Amino acid sequence: MTISKKDHWEKIYNSKALNEVSWYQPIPKTSLNFIESCSLQRNSPIIDVGGGDSFLSDYLLKRDYEDISVLDISSNAIERAKKRQGELSNKINWIVSDVLDFSPTKEYAVWHDRAVFHFLRDQKDIKQYINILLQSLAQKGNLVLGTFAEDGPTRCCALDVRRYSFQNFENLLSKYFTIVKTQNVIHKTPFDTEPVSYTHLTLPTILLV
Repeated sequence: MTISKKDHWEKIYNSKALNEVSWYQPIPKTSLNFIESCSLQRNSPIIDVGGGDSFLSDYLLKRDYEDISVLDISSNAIERAKKRQGELSNKINWIVSDVLDFSPTKEYAVWHDRAVFHFLRDQKDIKQYINILLQSLAQKGNLVLGTFAEDGPTRCCALDVRRYSFQNFENLLSKYFTIVKTQNVIHKTPFDTEPVSYTHLTLPTILLV
């Protein structure tokens, strides 16, 4: 029987401990470095898409960012993060939603995603994601996107993924964004290593696909 996308991720977060998932990062150094390179004001809105129970929001709080949102399809993931953070979690805007159903209520200075985009394989879903992204970013907003690299794994959490090269990013996004920085990193999972491509892009103007 096929289960829904939401049920799939609820099951993952209900059955696996924090350090048993492949995306576990006790310190999200690369994401933090990319976000810091955006030279933001500390009250600039940041959204972490697919952030779940990652430690990125914890470290953004430690660096005195004041307007942080975390979006995830899994309520289990968000509840785990809130429990870990305790009272500090009240400083985060938690959003339980599929990103493809997300309706932004503000414009973000940074849209960060190292968790969702590579799971989108259908062109219709990719186009919808880009539309929502463009609606969500402020003028001259920043996109920090981490995906499986072209030599990375083809599956994650029993789901097929789409792998990207920097040329793929440019072909897909250069119509809307200026690429500022790209970087290949090796992510050490609890089980193995996975090549990951990171890209920082800025948005000169907002256009709809």
